[in-house]
Amino acid sequence: MNDRLHLPIHLRWGDLDAYNHVNNATMLKLLEEARVRAFWQPLPGESAPPTAVLASQPEAGVHTLIARQEIEYLEPIPYHRDPLEVQMWFGKLGGSSLEVCYEIYNNPGHPARVLYARSTAIIVIVDANTGKPTRLTEAMREAWEPYRGEPIQYRRR
Repeated sequence: MNDRLHLPIHLRWGDLDAYNHVNNATMLKLLEEARVRAFWQPLPGESAPPTAVLASQPEAGVHTLIARQEIEYLEPIPYHRDPLEVQMWFGKLGGSSLEVCYEIYNNPGHPARVLYARSTAIIVIVDANTGKPTRLTEAMREAWEPYRGEPIQYRRR
């Protein structure tokens, strides 16, 4: 396995449901937040990981669309003041698509590490003007290749 991105994502009180854990639909928003931080170029004065090569403005030229997403929930996520750690890597880089893999853990400083969930998203890069898939650029491949690793093998399939 190559390197993984390690992205801290804070919970909000409103992310919890009536069972006092993170709602399943909210998990998609947490993964979205990690993906935005990993892919979008930083604004002046911000920092970002080396994978952040996509312009975020509407006129950027390309958009990222979710073609498929799967989540395997392993443990309920209670409210934490410390951020969760979303580990992210790429299972596959295709012609115009990529497989983004995630594992969601409690904060790395916690004495007992807990893997709460794992997820895979298939992202398609599309031309912003035509809506048609467009090939990954060399800059994208160069930024993302160091974070390629084995795709997630789900336990409950």
